[in-house]
Amino acid sequence: MNEQDLENLRELHAGFALAGLLMKGVDVNLAPHMAYELADAMQEARLAPSGIASIKKRLTKKDKSDEKK
Repeated sequence: MNEQDLENLRELHAGFALAGLLMKGVDVNLAPHMAYELADAMQEARLAPSGIASIKKRLTKKDKSDEKK
């Protein structure tokens, strides 16, 4: 995944977070900042070794060969 893909995924995460925050009644002036904080947390969770199941990063051939060791 390149930098552009990661940025697009961050925007998608922020959009989902923003929708949830607004549905919960968070102030519209605070919600965008909170949404990006949540998006960044989702990105960090995604890059963690366990990942998030629905958007787990694909292993490269090198990663797969390292796992077998």
